[in-house]
Amino acid sequence: MKNHNSSYSSILKATSLFGGVQIISIVIKVVRSKFVALFLGTEGVGISGLLTSTLDLVSASTNFGLNISAVKDISEANATKNVSRISLVVTVLKKLFWITGILGLILIIVFSSVLSEIAFGDSQYSISFVWLSITLLFTQLTSGHLVLLQGLQKLKFLAKANLLGSFFGSLVTVPLYYFFRNDAIVPGIIIFAILNLIFSWYYARQINVVELKISLAQTFTEGKNMMTLGFMVSLSVLVSLLSAYGLRIFISNFGGIEQVGLYSAGFILINTYVGLVFKAMGTDYFPRLSSVANNNKLCIQVINQQAEIALLIITPIVVVFIVFIKTIIVILYSYQFVPVIEMVQWAALGMLFKAASWSISYIFLAKGASMIFFLNEFMCSFYTLMFNLIGYYFFGLVGLGVSFLISYLIYLIQVFLVTKNKYGFNFDSPFKTIFIIQFSLCMLCFFILKIINDPFIYPVGLVFLLASSYYSYLEIDKRVGLREKFLLIKNKYFRNL
Repeated sequence: MKNHNSSYSSILKATSLFGGVQIISIVIKVVRSKFVALFLGTEGVGISGLLTSTLDLVSASTNFGLNISAVKDISEANATKNVSRISLVVTVLKKLFWITGILGLILIIVFSSVLSEIAFGDSQYSISFVWLSITLLFTQLTSGHLVLLQGLQKLKFLAKANLLGSFFGSLVTVPLYYFFRNDAIVPGIIIFAILNLIFSWYYARQINVVELKISLAQTFTEGKNMMTLGFMVSLSVLVSLLSAYGLRIFISNFGGIEQVGLYSAGFILINTYVGLVFKAMGTDYFPRLSSVANNNKLCIQVINQQAEIALLIITPIVVVFIVFIKTIIVILYSYQFVPVIEMVQWAALGMLFKAASWSISYIFLAKGASMIFFLNEFMCSFYTLMFNLIGYYFFGLVGLGVSFLISYLIYLIQVFLVTKNKYGFNFDSPFKTIFIIQFSLCMLCFFILKIINDPFIYPVGLVFLLASSYYSYLEIDKRVGLREKFLLIKNKYFRNL
């Protein structure tokens, strides 16, 4: 039981740490975006957006998904406690990040005119792309440092590197935009990349790992599995991006640009504010699962523990979105975006299925099953696009929310059957109980709020929120002893009050 409590505590500690980092990062990003919009105007924001999105596309095509696949190799090496093995993997990792970073830099320089033509319709930004090519190398090296910290589970260093890079990057570049306006766009992007690199390098060098001298041939031999898995990850991301692009084109043709804007705003909302929980948990979860990837029994245990905590944290947030979505939309956007309310509510329900399926799907990455991972994600992208097209065609924006829910239900069934057949996976009784209770609370809340009048929505919704939150508290307390921790804090800091 003590080991279980230790595992649950680790999950909660990492989620709290990176959840806080994500929230602060979002606040920094929002504030920075406000100032950038104010100082650069719509034209400057458009130029900046086209430059960065083009760089992101080239980066995604040349980084071989090493920011994900390399975490697995470092975690596995770290689990062995073999210093020589860790040194070899880290050396290979650093060389591969240099190689892929230089590859991206060269491609940007060679195709600068072409990229300018594609992004802006002429070649006037060719020189800008040449200057910005260095950011692909800086960004890839930054990723290498962050992957090292994540794989070795130096989570506090990782959090500090992410947060300080974002904060000081914004602190330095915003005044540049104020004084030099559009002329500061390219220097601002470069400086932001440099500052992120400096902070990631500083914290990565706190780790004492001896680098080895190995040849280029040995680098590719040792890094073959890393590159293969990473390539499949990149390919699946590309398929997902193409699917999302196709849906936007479809919505634009059948509903107009305004409908595209509503759809984008709604899903940015749910993916940013609910999705940050997954991002926070994944930082610790992936290396932890990778470290036990060779033991199916331990894998199943870790997945169930993660799924339980994910569901307990996510469900109260889902209820908040179901109950208070109108207020949230008006505060973050405006009354013009009210038509997305029901779409977001349906999609929020789908997050419960995503919490379960997300926890399972990491096993493919942890075990290095690159082809299974790609086929799994490709199938999901395919039927999600089909459901989205059908849902929007017949039911408009609401159909997209329902499609999200159905797609993740099917995805959960899909990954469950694959992992059950291949690795003997099954959900344990505690998870099933938690899922049934929390999903029932959400569905009951959703349908009751549909049939009652406006003055009673918030009081009734608040009852469901309190019920879900209290149940989550009780279940988490069983696993990590929250009450004992609160009492210790109280006795330590407030005993003289």
